[in-house]
Amino acid sequence: MHAIDVSGLTKRFGDKTVVDNVSMSVDRGEIVGFLGPNGSGKTTSIRMMCGLLKPDAGTGSVLGFDLARQRLSIKKEVGYMTQKFSFYEDLTIEENLSFVAKLYRLRPARDHVRQTLDQLGLTSRKDQLAGTLSGGWKQRLALAACTMHRPKLLLLDEPTAGVDPKARRDFWEEIHQLAHEGMTVLVSTHYMDEAERCHRISYISYGKMIAAGTIADVIRDSGLITYLVHGTNLEDVPGLLQAHPGVEQIAPFGASLHVVGSDRVALQDALKVLEGRDSISVVPGETSLEDVFIKFMATSTDNMQ
Repeated sequence: MHAIDVSGLTKRFGDKTVVDNVSMSVDRGEIVGFLGPNGSGKTTSIRMMCGLLKPDAGTGSVLGFDLARQRLSIKKEVGYMTQKFSFYEDLTIEENLSFVAKLYRLRPARDHVRQTLDQLGLTSRKDQLAGTLSGGWKQRLALAACTMHRPKLLLLDEPTAGVDPKARRDFWEEIHQLAHEGMTVLVSTHYMDEAERCHRISYISYGKMIAAGTIADVIRDSGLITYLVHGTNLEDVPGLLQAHPGVEQIAPFGASLHVVGSDRVALQDALKVLEGRDSISVVPGETSLEDVFIKFMATSTDNMQ
């Protein structure tokens, strides 16, 4: 049985359809990345799946509970980490966790708090005020609070925004350990390296589900072809190439350019303009997830306009 199995989820606010006929399935113990531009409907979708918002249309189940009739049961089995740090900054780490333990009626609360502090390396900081924590430690506190009751499903809404690379890596090690122990994780993110840490990804754009599958599946199905332009004095190359059909993206990476398109013949014809130029070489490259992300954004229509 899927941890998440929803079909046709739709949510409207006034005359705006924020989530439009979204379907998704997530297996138990799986980590699925939820990608999409700002305003694409990720947060609204997550809130419907964890029982905080009632869909205007659509059916499905989360952890075996009916999405329409058993939202309270879903809430009890889900951990939800929001984008914004949402704990009391004038309480210590331990006091915040004690408060959460009592909300979930964990008995004895003191033992659950102590165990959670130990598991996530927070014991040495348990008496520090939450408001004085760095972004990485606030993130660790938030993760501790939303996993203390051992939920079966963890929903993370852009959890590493503004966090340094070391803290992000530590965070993802924790997430994979939780998944290894059987917890299912759905995480929304803008970071492509984080998406690549997921077992599968789902891409939503302005309320509509555009693509889903493994990273390799999504890149393959995008139909994009990439070439790498190496050399010196590449400043005028983007202008030369953009004038030719077949060139859809040009992005600098260090001393090279990534040139991307969907039509291989047209792209190769466009690159012929560089033939014969000294110190410039053109070689086939690998399409990245970021290239696919940019293509999806460019071909989608903003549903809020």
